Amino acid sequence: MFPVLQSDMEAPNSFATAIAQPSRARSVAAEHATLSSQLAESFDANIARRASELAPVTNTLKDWVDTNESILELNTLLNDTETDSELRSLAIEDLERYHANLLAISKRLKMSLIPRHPFAHLPCLLEIRPGAGGDEAGHFALELLRMYTFFCSRRGLRMNILKQDMEDGTGNDRLTEAVIEVANDGSYDILKTETGVHRVQRVPATESKGRTHTSAVSVMVLPSFAERDEDDSALNCDDPTSDYYVDPQEVQSERMRASGPGGQHVNKTESAIRLTHIPTGIVVSMQDSRSQHANRRKAWQLLRARLAEARREVREDEMVKLRRNAMGGVAKMGRTDKIRTYNYGQSRCTDHRSGITVHNLASVLSGGDGLEAVMDSVRRWIAESELQAMLIEDVRKSSHKPAKTTKTAR
Repeated sequence: MFPVLQSDMEAPNSFATAIAQPSRARSVAAEHATLSSQLAESFDANIARRASELAPVTNTLKDWVDTNESILELNTLLNDTETDSELRSLAIEDLERYHANLLAISKRLKMSLIPRHPFAHLPCLLEIRPGAGGDEAGHFALELLRMYTFFCSRRGLRMNILKQDMEDGTGNDRLTEAVIEVANDGSYDILKTETGVHRVQRVPATESKGRTHTSAVSVMVLPSFAERDEDDSALNCDDPTSDYYVDPQEVQSERMRASGPGGQHVNKTESAIRLTHIPTGIVVSMQDSRSQHANRRKAWQLLRARLAEARREVREDEMVKLRRNAMGGVAKMGRTDKIRTYNYGQSRCTDHRSGITVHNLASVLSGGDGLEAVMDSVRRWIAESELQAMLIEDVRKSSHKPAKTTKTAR
């Protein structure tokens, strides 16, 4: 049993940190202890994976408890009238150090409580499509493609363009669709902040009267399952209950000639592939490669990613509905939400989730420190929102537990 400490009741204005956070951590630690006992008797891969996920919470909670106990001991020493001046001076110095450590440990404990996203460890696919705004949206979509290319290069991420369709007859400055593969493990967790509608405000080059136009581009981050370890039970693509499973009998496959630029071979052979998932109506087409086999492989990779993301979104929507009554409204930022505005006239980029504004648009569009700052702020916003939702949900559940009744003796 973990002791009830004075720090549990500190910072009365911070409900999550003061009460619910240590309480939830203790529940997680108790589950970890139970799983560890089960593993000591017999090994099970799923139990071991779950225990590994909970271990950071348990370890951080132990540091939190040890630090609190040290603070209590030092306070006891300082409150003792028989403590000499030299020992009292040393105790004051130690107390300041432990309080600083406690603040850092509390932040680590808070972050460790947030469940890891099921796709966090995976590579990812980044889809870019122009939306409202006509030609200008296509121009900005191409600029976003360049921005993410620069970002991946700066971060040392291996990027591969699976699909890049340009507007027919307009040269190379208007994008109609692009799919980027970022092959590094964990890249989904890095880039997940980018899903949503990116809005641009600027004067187009073709605008003769100098009026500012607003256009939009949709970005979607999907998990990538290409060339995964077949022994990875967490990514069992053959399990019908898995997010990653696609029944081939539910997919209509068509071969066709590629359209648009690409040379005689591309246009005269049936190398393009279109897959349609009949139950959901999701359609994927791929024509960038001269090889039909390569296009088919890429199309299946993209179809599997879109289905897995769609299934996850359904579960998230259900969770949002459950939390809405408890929290008085929960905002879920998805692919149709306007998440960010790039204003060229004022050289600023504003993210509408975290509220951050960077007054250096060039640094953002070059994938530099400006974009890193925006993405980091969104990660913190996601973490805080998720933690708040979990803690309030815990309080709601505990408040609905039936009161224990005792039998009276006759």
